[in-house]
Parts: sequence; C-alpha cells; structure tokens
Amino acid sequence: MKDLVEYIVKAIVAEPEKVNITEEDSEEGLLIKLEVAPDDKGRVIGRQGRVAQAMRTILRVKAAKDDTRVRLEIL
Repeated sequence: MKDLVEYIVKAIVAEPEKVNITEEDSEEGLLIKLEVAPDDKGRVIGRQGRVAQAMRTILRVKAAKDDTRVRLEIL
C-alpha cells in the first residue's frame, strides 16, 4: 500500500523528492505515515480535506480486499 500512496502523492506535489512514507503494523491494522514538504501539505490535504479523504477511501478499498485495516496519517 506504500507504493500506492507514493504514486498518488508524487503526482500531486511540487517537490516529489521530499516525500517520505513509512508503514507501521499494529494490532489495529496498518498505519501509513506521510511526510511532505511544508509547501506541499496543502496540495496533499486539498480543499476541505477532499484529496486526503479520497486517498483514505482508496486505501480502505484496497485494505478490504486484503482483509485488513489501514489508516493514513499526514504529518
């Protein structure tokens, strides 16, 4: 799932080299932490959080197919 988030985010941001994604497994499922350049944070979140919500929806669908749970945290 890390590759999916990386593909989407690098297409959106102005500085793709500063994208950093980490995955952590926990009892609740998979936690994906996304770090971008400060200027790109608004692009990743989107107006009223629409871009971030769309990414979370895509991840939930992928997680449902893999029979797991996933959370996306934008730092």
